[in-house]
Amino acid sequence: MTWTAHVLTILPEMFPGPLGHSLAGRAAARGDWRLEVSDIRAFAQDRHRSVDDTPCGGGPGMVMRPDVVDAALAAAPPGLPAFYMSPRGRRIDQALVRELAAGPGATLLCGRFEGVDQRVLDARGIAELSLGDFVLSGGEPAAIALVDACVRLLPGVMGEALSADEESFADGLLEYPHYTRPATWAGRAVPEVLVSGHHEKIRAWRRAEAERLTRERRPDLWNLYVARAARGGRAAWNTTAGKETTP
Repeated sequence: MTWTAHVLTILPEMFPGPLGHSLAGRAAARGDWRLEVSDIRAFAQDRHRSVDDTPCGGGPGMVMRPDVVDAALAAAPPGLPAFYMSPRGRRIDQALVRELAAGPGATLLCGRFEGVDQRVLDARGIAELSLGDFVLSGGEPAAIALVDACVRLLPGVMGEALSADEESFADGLLEYPHYTRPATWAGRAVPEVLVSGHHEKIRAWRRAEAERLTRERRPDLWNLYVARAARGGRAAWNTTAGKETTP
């Protein structure tokens, strides 16, 4: 079965957007994955194609109607888990991306206005996913980001199979720094170990740098990484001692 992203939106013209280019675009052209976009307005029941109404209890803005959204969800391909892109949802991380990429795909509901009537989310048991602790004007940018993250993990999409194993979050760490030619630029040299040809030292340097950056920039990730290492006995690079140790 081809991995499928089915997007429900009132702005279908926003797609494929970035998904039509680079890795995702080439993969779609090869048939590695498929993008389907449904216009929620097509499921409206009046001549104005209304998808929203005023919020019960008063307040600003409009709310997307449960009957219209439910009809759009009912027409989505069967067998795909459905998610509502919302700042209230579980924050998307690489573990979730790997899980979704390993499945058949996903139906992604993109809200607008003040959001979607809660009743349809409850009735269909739709999980909510968040791109981060900030508010967008709609769920479409978050859906694009999630699909892009999943597609690049599909078999055959990335040109270098091992690169996904070393990038940020693959092992619970941020990625190590990268360098290329020229060897010296603006008075700054490439770290000597990277031009040494000693693969074991390079591997150790990269792990140490990944741990250093994670510890300095994302202490939340670092604490989780240390806790997992302690539970599983995983070897961790001790940047102070300069050697691998098992917690």
